[in-house]
Amino acid sequence: MQIPKASLRRKLATFLEEDVGLGDITTDAIVPEGTHIRAQIVAKEDAVIAGIFEAEVFFKMLGVKFNAMVEDGEEIPSGKVIAEIEGDGRTILMAERTILNLIMRMSGIATATLRLVKKVRDVGFNVKIAATRKTVSGLRYFDKKAVIIGGGDPHRLRLDDAFLIKDNHIEIAGSISEAVRRVRKNASFSKKIEVEARTLEQAVEAAKLGVDIVMIDNMKVEEAEKTIETLKKLNLRDKILIEISGGVKEENILEYAKLRPDIISLGSLTHSVRSIDLSLEVVEVQTNKT
Repeated sequence: MQIPKASLRRKLATFLEEDVGLGDITTDAIVPEGTHIRAQIVAKEDAVIAGIFEAEVFFKMLGVKFNAMVEDGEEIPSGKVIAEIEGDGRTILMAERTILNLIMRMSGIATATLRLVKKVRDVGFNVKIAATRKTVSGLRYFDKKAVIIGGGDPHRLRLDDAFLIKDNHIEIAGSISEAVRRVRKNASFSKKIEVEARTLEQAVEAAKLGVDIVMIDNMKVEEAEKTIETLKKLNLRDKILIEISGGVKEENILEYAKLRPDIISLGSLTHSVRSIDLSLEVVEVQTNKT
């Protein structure tokens, strides 16, 4: 997953513009013009690193040399130097927090995602771990890419990726059947149709209509198990993908995974992620270098 570099540079430039305002007044007051520095980005905890590609594009955009010591998706220990940076001191310190925040957030998402992927796979369950659209505007691309780097599935990136019929759509249409009918009237063959089911009856109705995916939403483990067993008895289970979403946490994910759905999606991967602790440390200073 990679947007064109020109688009990425525009996004990164917007982040920097928001952070810098009219200038880094502290750095400009302390660091003489022409100061050349070498610095390192250091991990302060074990992590799955994500955002290295974005950091390289960011620093090159500013005329700063960037040398990655790790790759996106690499599992690294605390204390690991993940990159070395060399160039104008004022520029590097001005840009430090903007790019560190992004790498820290992306690495936090990738780390959390891989932890869940491993937890499920280590006990033999072949279930996709997916994100949701619960992201902050402007960060969705980076959040979703971090999920992929961590071994997860991004789910929908945008509203035009697939049809997802939710409770409010059903309420307005009057029924799942009518909502699906309206979708099919307007749908391209290339777009999948998913229905959010909050009860066993809704799941059965959606599956009988031949939709592509049934989302078992906000059901307790026992309710989800009964729903999947009913779909099996009706010979509907193998005709659809089943996604479990809502109420899933790291503490109970194996209880849902043992039901063997195709996908488990969690909003927590992006809406409440804990960033990984990184720091940028200056290791060499040369003043008035030409």
